[in-house]
Amino acid sequence: MSRTRTRHLSVAAAALALLLTACGGGSDEPADRAGGARAATHTVATVMGAVEVGAAPERVVVLDTDALDSAVTLGVTPVGATTVADRAPFSTYLPAGGLKDVKPVGLVAQPNLEAIAALKPDLILGSKVRDEKNYRALSAIAPTVFSDTTGPGWRENFALHADALGRKNEAAQAVADYEAHVRRLTEALGGPAAARRTTVGFVRFVEGADTRLYLNDTFVGSLFKDLRVGRPANQDTTGFSLDVSPEQIDKADADVIFYSTYGDAEKSKEAATTAGPLWQNLTAVRKGTAFKVDDSLWMLGIGYTGAGQILDAIGQSYSSAAR
Repeated sequence: MSRTRTRHLSVAAAALALLLTACGGGSDEPADRAGGARAATHTVATVMGAVEVGAAPERVVVLDTDALDSAVTLGVTPVGATTVADRAPFSTYLPAGGLKDVKPVGLVAQPNLEAIAALKPDLILGSKVRDEKNYRALSAIAPTVFSDTTGPGWRENFALHADALGRKNEAAQAVADYEAHVRRLTEALGGPAAARRTTVGFVRFVEGADTRLYLNDTFVGSLFKDLRVGRPANQDTTGFSLDVSPEQIDKADADVIFYSTYGDAEKSKEAATTAGPLWQNLTAVRKGTAFKVDDSLWMLGIGYTGAGQILDAIGQSYSSAAR
């Protein structure tokens, strides 16, 4: 055998050994990093198949904002996280002090694999919809747990994250706290019957795109459903959004409107649209029940911590309108 071929085989063998080590080496339980001893693991059922994860991962990398919310909600500070844009902060609704030591590891759907590997994680949380193409490479670094997608399935994703993190008890408490919050707010809105009689919509002005009226298969849509508020007929349907031009903003009509802006107010057409007669004639605008809200929270806060803050914002908005 030639020396060139021998060298190639040696490199391939080394690479295979590295991959097996990263994935657990085919053993039922991975070796403890201190050497010798075996660490306890548990099996997590994921969209990509069963994944063996350490009993209580400590060095966690998260690849999307929902996983970041889950980790923080469950009392875990990730060692690394992606951001939505280059040099952008992590989700600003989360306590900044608690995230100061988290390292950026690329962008959502564009993770930096070298940066992730350098952090030596023992768990990576992400989703198939964002990172299916990177799954094998990520799994070679650490056990990788993917949900199918993000958004309306946020509760199921949170349960998956809690399972992977070994924090089911903390998860049960977070769910109970949220459900109690929903009950309190629904009663503050006059009870379920009164809530159903009030139609509520969400409008997002987006730089470089049409304005979006959010439908039921969205995070905010799921919160409205939990509160049992009414929905405008054209928005009370499956799907992500009804996209409209400024000349169609009358389709946003509702008793209460929450709206946010992604990007520049001029480039997103927010300024021109909200100054125009069609917007000014909307029921909520005429009644003083159209509320501008934090886009980062309402769009990126996909989890129980974000949901709790959105419920607080809804309650504060209703209270200010009643005064």
